Amino acid sequence: MPGLGAIFLRVYENVLVRQTEAELIAQSAVYDAAFDLAWPGPKPPPVPPPAENDPSDSYRRDDPAAEPYFTPEQLTIDLNTMPILSQRPQPVASSQAPDAEALVAARAIAPLIEQSRRTTLASALILDARGTVLSDGPLQGQSYAFLPEVQSAIGGRSQSVLRRRGDYVPRYAFEVFSRASAIRVHYARPIKLGDRTVGVLLLSRSPRALFRGIYDDLGKIALGFGIILAVIIGLAGLLSRAIAKPIEQLTQASAQVGRHLGRGGSEVPPTPATATVEIRALFDNFRRMAVAIDLRSRYLRDFAAAMSHEFKTPLTGIRGVLELLDEHGDTMSAGERRRFIANAESDAERLSHLVVRLLELARADMADENEGVSTPLAGPVHRIADAGSDDGFKIEVALAAGLPTVRVPADVLEAVLTTLVENSRQAGARTVTISVAAIGDDYLDLQVTDDGPGIPPHDRARLFEPFFTTKRANGGTGLGLPIARSLLANSSASIDYVGDGPGACFRLRLKRNGVG
Repeated sequence: MPGLGAIFLRVYENVLVRQTEAELIAQSAVYDAAFDLAWPGPKPPPVPPPAENDPSDSYRRDDPAAEPYFTPEQLTIDLNTMPILSQRPQPVASSQAPDAEALVAARAIAPLIEQSRRTTLASALILDARGTVLSDGPLQGQSYAFLPEVQSAIGGRSQSVLRRRGDYVPRYAFEVFSRASAIRVHYARPIKLGDRTVGVLLLSRSPRALFRGIYDDLGKIALGFGIILAVIIGLAGLLSRAIAKPIEQLTQASAQVGRHLGRGGSEVPPTPATATVEIRALFDNFRRMAVAIDLRSRYLRDFAAAMSHEFKTPLTGIRGVLELLDEHGDTMSAGERRRFIANAESDAERLSHLVVRLLELARADMADENEGVSTPLAGPVHRIADAGSDDGFKIEVALAAGLPTVRVPADVLEAVLTTLVENSRQAGARTVTISVAAIGDDYLDLQVTDDGPGIPPHDRARLFEPFFTTKRANGGTGLGLPIARSLLANSSASIDYVGDGPGACFRLRLKRNGVG
């Protein structure tokens, strides 16, 4: 409302200024006609009106066959875009005497101008065709020919300009918001006899004050303001009871949910009985959302802890390469350095892929299958073997030549194999063997076995349950195998525990392509 009110006041103020321009044009038209009648010399015949006028022109005579009137002069002032010039300067001395005939006509209509000025409060000066002042007074005989509006009128075209008021003194406090308070409208009109310009009418007047009406009707405005204020207070009370207070309660509940995120203990308050239908629906939706967020936050908390489990091996490999290069880089051959650097680059690339994959694990079961993937097994398997083997732990690879490629991305294979190798390491195994167990028409079974203690029979059924772990005290999160299953399921592959004897044994059933 304040913005709309400001726009209205700006538009209304512009209307007042344009109204002042229209009044000056009307006055100058009367003075022009009087000047024409008072002209002492011969007069040329009047200029005929235009041959055609706008059919919608309302300034036509009642008789359509009669000669049409001239179209009215258009208003040109726009307070928002027109520049405000400086105060009108004093005239300068003229090098030529005033035109004698124009001076006679000006003296003849001087009483008319003086009489009308007392009512209209508009200043009016009559100039000859060279811009010399003809009106009686101290300015007579001096020149205003240098003013742009006078030059325009001498050239035969009327012009309106805005100039600052030199005697302006603010009378009302609100005048600081008015752009028109300190200006005057100046209008210059050519006086023509036929096609010849014989003089110039220079009129000026201050526009009507914008805020004077506010002071004149202050009592009515105060009464209206009081009524509006009472209505606003009533509406505010109604909105507060039905909307604001319930939303405030919901805001407090959302803050409480944020403080207890993932730890339980956050409850959404009951829906207020006075709440609107929309607020009731908002409470119900927020209550369901709070439950879903709480469950999701718990998952994400455990999921973030599992990220360290997934990143450990590649980070260890990169750190090992850096330490080897730092301690033995000078004694290594170029081939050894290239191999270690290649392993580190592979681990860094795997980390980059893991970041993207881990962020998408929550939606892995709903993701589309990987299409068009063709991965040779040797690359990711040997990279895992190189990165995970050390003096106390050995990874053996038993892959025959000419194996078919599989429809599982290399980074997925590396992530799953890393999980299995790290689980074997943590279980106390000394050797892990990666081999191909079977090759069918549509699948290839990759088997990962170790010489560790194996998995107890009563735990095997829960191996792939999210967050199930027997190593929680040592930092286990129970997400490694569920993540491996989700990643493989995204490529229409699977992982199962198939061990019966000592040591653990996992089978990865992968969809195959042709021979690679």
